[in-house]
This record gives sequence, structure tokens and C-alpha cells, in this order.
Amino acid sequence: MFIEGSLLADYLLIGVLVLVVASFVAGFLDAVAGGAGLILVPAFILTGMPPQLALGQEKLVSTLGTFSAIYNYFKSSKIIWKVAGYGIPTALIGAYIGGKVILSIDESIVGQIIFFLIPIGLLVSFMPKKDTKDGAYQPSKKDIMIVLPLVCFIVGFYDGFFGPGTGSILILALHFLIHMPLVESSATSKIFNLASNVGAFVAFFIAGKMAFIIGIPMVLASIGGNYIGSHVTIKNGDKIIKPLIFSSIAILFISLGIKYVW
Repeated sequence: MFIEGSLLADYLLIGVLVLVVASFVAGFLDAVAGGAGLILVPAFILTGMPPQLALGQEKLVSTLGTFSAIYNYFKSSKIIWKVAGYGIPTALIGAYIGGKVILSIDESIVGQIIFFLIPIGLLVSFMPKKDTKDGAYQPSKKDIMIVLPLVCFIVGFYDGFFGPGTGSILILALHFLIHMPLVESSATSKIFNLASNVGAFVAFFIAGKMAFIIGIPMVLASIGGNYIGSHVTIKNGDKIIKPLIFSSIAILFISLGIKYVW
């Protein structure tokens, strides 16, 4: 049974406007550097949603909101389709499995693991890197047939299990492990993030952990944020991606530390 009736009355009075604003900001951040869940999950919990419902609701909002960003990136030809097909199936499967797991056990163990791995990601982010010009990207067979599917499965599992920071982690993985330019990494990551969102969406949908009626205005706000954020990214490129991705991962690190270590 989906949780809608009693929650709807409460959120219409005290929470919907806050959550709509949070959804717009989260959509903008997600389109640029990933990390919608860093805003959405805490916002949902602070307005009184149970944790599992908050995770499911984040999947509802993020999954539908991502479509507008993908549309803009598609028009600008920033998505590298020749590698996308290799990661979509494993991202979807990994997220579905992760969602099923979080619905059955405590997520604190994985949260602690991610907490201790985030500093490594931050250090890698500041490493010197080559400038890869548009049209120069040529992935190796190993990258797209072995590394990419494995990365998408692992990150997909994390997305289904917990989620916040998935987009940022995907962008970094595509940039540093698959050697993709940053703007193309941000664009292509949305395809994999959408696949992982769909996988997790199915798991939480089956479990009844979504409030669809109160989610409608949040989805619309997320679509608007994603649309504007993707436009800004295409126009400004690395100048806006770098600071926002570092900020979103730092927020993820701090939030995980407070939740699982403090």
C-alpha cells in the first residue's frame, strides 16, 4: 500500500513549498555535477518522512527530473553514446540489487565504507589532468567493456542502497577511470544515473516506499532545475563543474561522517 493519504495533509500545510524549492536546487546541482540526493534525502527526512520513504521519494523525483537534463545534453551532442550501452545494464541491475538490500538491512556498514573512500576521491579530483579537447576522446576496449560496466554496477549498487553523491561519483569515475572530458562526463553520467535511478525506483516502488501525489510538484521543480542546470553546464563547461563537484562530494563526506562516524 502506498503511503499517501495522511502524509499529504501534513505536507500541504508545512512541507511542500520547502520540498519544491529543495527539488529545484537539487535538480540544478544534479544536472551540473550530480548530487541531488545530498539535498533531497535530508530535506525529506527533516520534514518528517521515514528514512526508507525518503530514499524512495528521492528516486521518484530524481528519475523523472533527469530527463530534462538528458534532453539538453542530447541536443548539444555532449553524450558519448558509443560507451553508454556498455554501462546501462549493469547500472540498472546494481541499483535494483542495492535497493532490495537497503530495504532489508541497516545501511550503516556501506555508509562507513563510502565515508572512508570519499577522501580518496577528493585527492584524485585534485590530481593534475590532461586537457582533452572535444572530438579527441577515444576510449579503449578495456575501458568500455570491463572498467565501465564494473564501475556502473558498483556505483549503481550504491545509488540503490543509499544514493546521495551518485552523480558526482559517476562523473569522477568517467573522467579519471574512463578518461572522458569533464563536460562529456557530466552529460554521459546522466544516462547511467538514469539507469541506476530506474533500477532503484523499481525496488522502492514494489515495496510501496513512494508518495506519488505529494511528489508531483517536486518532480516538476526538479525538471526545471535540471533543464536550467544543463544549459549552464553546456555554456560554462569546466568552470562551473569543477567547483560544484568538489563541493557536492565534500558535503557528502561531511554528511556521511556525521551520520555514521560521529
